Amino acid sequence: MVEDLRSRINEVYERVERAAQRSGRNPQDITLVAVSKTIDPASIQQAVDAGIANLGENRVQEAAEKVGRVTGPHLAWHLIGHLQSNKARHAIRLFDFIHTIDSVDLAGRLDRIAGETGRQTSVLAQVKMGDEPAKSGAAEQDLPAIIEALDSAANLNLRGLMVIPPLSESADSTRSYFSRLRKILEGLNRGRPRDRLLVDLSMGMSGDFEAAIEEGATMVRVGTAIFGARPR
Repeated sequence: MVEDLRSRINEVYERVERAAQRSGRNPQDITLVAVSKTIDPASIQQAVDAGIANLGENRVQEAAEKVGRVTGPHLAWHLIGHLQSNKARHAIRLFDFIHTIDSVDLAGRLDRIAGETGRQTSVLAQVKMGDEPAKSGAAEQDLPAIIEALDSAANLNLRGLMVIPPLSESADSTRSYFSRLRKILEGLNRGRPRDRLLVDLSMGMSGDFEAAIEEGATMVRVGTAIFGARPR
């Protein structure tokens, strides 16, 4: 079981490296976030022991049961699921990265709480593409106001953008969403000071992370390819 996990992790790292090389990029510039939702702490610890340094959780409450029980020398926790405002204080306490800022109000609330607790939290603004009602994220036209709010936040470090494309059976069909997000980031960076450039694109999951890397992803969120099929 542990050897199977280690083998899957190594295979994912190799796929990341090949995809980076195909697009003329340095594999070291890409962060592999192992999505550990529904996975028990013992199995997550095995993944960390096998080389995983970044873990992604969808729900604040579930993460609270794992953070502190899983340890590693440079371990970072990423919130990659929708954040309700009433969970903001817990999220600031638990996570090093929050990928899913989708409103000015949420940005302000997180900044205030981070200031009260003495935290500096790295964040990304989530962009909604497609018309799936269940998907969170900010509409493109609302993004400038959110970016402005995050830029002015004293306790949040704005890193870039995140997207969860509409469900699809093919990596090629999601590629256009990745390309679009990269162009949005490039547009936002025009005119920004060099020391405030947005550098991160969080995009790509088990079925399409190689296409995401080829389109500029700096963070890929991989669950099934590492931990196997989720428990029912």
